[in-house]
This record gives sequence, structure tokens and C-alpha cells, in this order.
Amino acid sequence: MSVPIVPRCLLLLTLWLLANPAASAGGLMLGDICRLKGQEGNTLQGLGLVVGLKGTGDPDARPTARALARMMQLMGGQMARDGAGQLDLSDVEDAKNVALVFVSAQIPPTGAQQGDRLNLRVNAISAKSLDGGYLMLTPLLGPRSDNPQVYALAEGPLQLSPDETPTTALIQGGAKMEATVNTQFYADGKITLIINPDFADFDTTQRIEDEINNLGQLTIGYEGANANASQRAVKARAIGQSHVEVPIPEIYQRNPIKFISLILNIPIQLPKNSSRVVINERDGVVVIGEDVEIAPVLISHRGLRIEAVANRSFVELDATMPLDPQAPRTGNVKLKNLADALNALDVPTDDLIAIIKTLKLKGDLYGEVIFK
Repeated sequence: MSVPIVPRCLLLLTLWLLANPAASAGGLMLGDICRLKGQEGNTLQGLGLVVGLKGTGDPDARPTARALARMMQLMGGQMARDGAGQLDLSDVEDAKNVALVFVSAQIPPTGAQQGDRLNLRVNAISAKSLDGGYLMLTPLLGPRSDNPQVYALAEGPLQLSPDETPTTALIQGGAKMEATVNTQFYADGKITLIINPDFADFDTTQRIEDEINNLGQLTIGYEGANANASQRAVKARAIGQSHVEVPIPEIYQRNPIKFISLILNIPIQLPKNSSRVVINERDGVVVIGEDVEIAPVLISHRGLRIEAVANRSFVELDATMPLDPQAPRTGNVKLKNLADALNALDVPTDDLIAIIKTLKLKGDLYGEVIFK
């Protein structure tokens, strides 16, 4: 398997790695791998006007001019009308420093209170660049078109990122909540745990059910201590690969927050987590599980030739590589060992990510690759 390059030098590196038994992940709490049903993020959105551009506004000025004229009218400006009684756009249709934009904000899964500030994302509809622009006051509505309620007001100077196109901008804290949005985290006397897709499977939900039910009977305060067994019992039930339903015990009906806190802080042991590779390309972060293996392959990449085999152990040009020549020569090659070798040779993270992608595409990487 190779990634086409023009070789600058030739390095021969043969890697070997022990095939260790699978290890269980430790130190996880239930809240680390799941969320409560009902606590989902929501999107607020609206159409706004950006002014102050450097001649890079909308080339088709008619819709933008109409929106600008309407805004000027609402702000007390005197706008002439044509013979049909419509706003006369002749005074504003040649504006080149104005753009019609799509504005959005994300309400977090925990909801938002009136007065909270949210970050904004602004996308041009037809402008060439939003550099130097200022978003005029824009009402933000909910995701449903049949709900006219204004949830937030957006305004502020645009901030362009060097990693984004000039037609996309951000405004930190640019939206002020005008209404409180609460998320419902329990219904019908029960909570539903939604397992993170990276962990969702039948084994995980069954383990969660067992761990919760192993709590037995719960008490809360003096009144709870005197309650009967049925009032204190916890009876979780796994529903498929990604859901676990947990009825709230009677003694917690008036204090569901206490019960939820208790449940989400239950320690949980999960198998097979060490056979995953998690890659964040934006930040250049690669996390490799201990049990991720690759087949014996020859990798050619940017002037390097790396041979990964399971029956030999030597490093031709770098005798300091941490390989164990006395270890049994069986099993596949560990991806972690390959990554360590590349790191010792100062191979950039971007190149490691490219190699991992190609190994996975070819079917020579035995594990799950997750991109964040």
C-alpha cells in the first residue's frame, strides 16, 4: 500500500508489535458516554443585512435594496414610493457595501435563559466578501417556519477567520436571547439515556442497565429512608443499541435532578474502546487505542519507506527506536508503534493522518476510525 510521492530519500524501517489482549477502558462515568433525551441543541436563524463592506456587497442589488429600504423605513428613514405605492428603491439599489446574509446561532443542549449571549455564524448569500462588515439588528426565529416568535436579536461586527472563506464570518456573543428556552429532560416519570454513537451497541446498553440496577434501593433524606422498597427501587431497561429507559423512583419524583445526578455519575467499564482511532483533523490531534492493529504492509510516503512486519524487529537507520527484539514474533503490527516510529522521525501529524486514511481505505487497519 502506498501513497504516491516523489521520493527524496529512502529509509527502511521494519516494525514489530506484540498482539496484546483487549483492555477495558477505565475512569468513565455514565455521563461521559450518554446524554438525556430532550436535551438537544436547537438552531435559531434569520435573514439580516451586513453593511460597511468594501465594495464587495451583493451584485444583484434588487432583493438587497428592498431589504435595506425596509430596514431604513423601520428605523424612521423617509422612503419615497413609486406609482404603485411600493417603496422606491432607486435611492438604494446602487449600494455596493451591503449584503443580504443568513444568520444562525446554536442554543446549547442545556437551553438558554433570557439575556444569555450566543455566538453567531453569518454566511453571505451572494456577496464576494464580508470583510469589514457589520451585521445590522436581526431577529432570530426558531427552526419551525410556523412559529413567528423572536427568540433572540443579533447584531455586531463580523470576525473573519483565516481558515474560512471570506463569505463566512463569526460574531462572538452577537446574539442576545429575548426568550428563555428550557429543555425537557424527563417525561412520563422516566428519563431516557441516549448513548453516544461512538459507544452505542447492545453490549454497552446491557452493561448500563446492569450497572444502574445494581444500585438496588435508593434513599433520599429521612423521608426516603423510611420509604418502602417499591418506592426506592431502580429498574432500568435497555431499549436497543442506543437507548436505556430509567423510571424515576417515587422518592425522587419531587427531586429528579438529584436522581439524574446520581445516575450520570455511575462509573462504567466499556470493552473495545482501545480498538478505536479518533482523529481531529482541524486541530491536528490523533488518539490511537492500544489494540488498533495493521496488517504487514510497505508504506511509501514523502520520501520515507516503512516496512511493518510481524516477524522481524530492527531499525536500520535509528537504533534508538523502542522495539523489543526479545518479544515473541507473532500477531499483527500495532498502529501505535507505527505512530511512535513516525513521530521519532519527525513526520508531521498531517502525514500520519493521511497514512491512517489510506490504511483504512485499503482494509489494512483493524479498528474503528472516528473523525471529529
